[in-house]
Amino acid sequence: MARQQQFIDEIKELNYQREIMTAKKKLYYLATFGCQMNEHDSEKLAGMLAEMGYAETDNMNGSDLIIYNTCCVRENAELKVYGHLGPLKHLKKENPDLVIAVCGCMMQQPEVVEHIKKTYRHVDLIFGTHNLYKFPELLYNAMGSQSTVIDVWDCEGQIAENVAIVRKDGVKAWVTVMYGCNNFCSYCIVPYVRGRERSRTMDNILEEVRMLGCQGFKEITLLGQNVNSYGKDIGDGTSFAGLIREVNKVPEIERIRFTTSHPKDLSDELIYAIRDCEKVCEHLHLPFQAGSTRILKMMNRKYTKEDYINLASKIKENIPDITLTTDIIVGFPGETEEDFLDTLDILEKVRFDNAFTFLYSKRTGTPAAKMEQQVPEEVKKDRFQRLLATQNRISKELNDMFLGKVVEVLVEGVSKTNDEILTGRTRGNKVVNFKGDSTLIGQLVNVKIDTVKTWSLEGNVVK
Repeated sequence: MARQQQFIDEIKELNYQREIMTAKKKLYYLATFGCQMNEHDSEKLAGMLAEMGYAETDNMNGSDLIIYNTCCVRENAELKVYGHLGPLKHLKKENPDLVIAVCGCMMQQPEVVEHIKKTYRHVDLIFGTHNLYKFPELLYNAMGSQSTVIDVWDCEGQIAENVAIVRKDGVKAWVTVMYGCNNFCSYCIVPYVRGRERSRTMDNILEEVRMLGCQGFKEITLLGQNVNSYGKDIGDGTSFAGLIREVNKVPEIERIRFTTSHPKDLSDELIYAIRDCEKVCEHLHLPFQAGSTRILKMMNRKYTKEDYINLASKIKENIPDITLTTDIIVGFPGETEEDFLDTLDILEKVRFDNAFTFLYSKRTGTPAAKMEQQVPEEVKKDRFQRLLATQNRISKELNDMFLGKVVEVLVEGVSKTNDEILTGRTRGNKVVNFKGDSTLIGQLVNVKIDTVKTWSLEGNVVK
């Protein structure tokens, strides 16, 4: 990062001179698409931009720099990015000094970069996921270039530590523990755009967690495409369960979460760590994707329907209060009605508190995109609605069990629709809304539940 600091200082000086002349800071507009990993990457971009003397704005019309941090997991996310890029041509004409940058997962696909080069020539900078830390240097080059600056690495490099981060949420924080994925599920583009699995050292992770604790953060979420694989590439016995136990010792942190887990790698050791560590929340996001063993094999998930159900049972036996959530894909190529009924059967047997459900979407470059027997859209949509109806019923039934109970809630902030209502989450990740004032934000409070909804709980603070 020493080289990048030189470019940070150069841009900071340029921006300072501009600020003296105009009495205005340079402004940036940053839009993020996709998962928590992308959100956390944007926090790093914001951190570097703050060091360079930029201030954030939510109005792109008055900004000096516009950045789109992109996602390619779903086709809709890609289409949204293209839809946003087109109108920026007019902004560029009005303000030739405006810098337009596009980064993230989409840019790791050569055909996407080529399309942007040809169709959106007003874009000044394109970079990918592997060299995010080089953003200051790339921005400096783009500011002085008459052509598009493109720097996309085909493969991952070393993990860059000590990148500045601006976290808007003062209560919760994300901490990346590893990058990339080695699983190559047949429908998923992630290994191709995020690279192979690379773990941060435990010392660096713990240092960041301790710093967050000193800064007043109450809850951290450990991030990875498959956190269960943490440490395997280090080769010295380091494991995610071991990391969890060490993070649990950090005094200022009150809650620990993590995402995402792959069922094939969820060990007994990790289950016991969740059970034993008092700060680890009783919530596990465990995607099963499809209920049919035949479809799971085609997906390259490396477990069967029975494996998943048995694993869920083991988890519940050891952690009775656990909240389970999951991801489900509807309409994978070759999925029959019988296969879909296996998915509904898992819902009934495991009884998830919530499920993130998706219609299968072709991703160019993945094996599933070339598979025959693509399921017709009308069939996908019918199954999707049936899936939602089943899960909504189960979610409401599980929430009904909280009526009249007192739950511990970490107060996260004020409701977006009512300033008198606060919102937070239970240890099991249930959203709870209740009356209160902003002095409670960041505190753990007890709330008695008096109203139950499908996706949230409501109640009143009890002393």
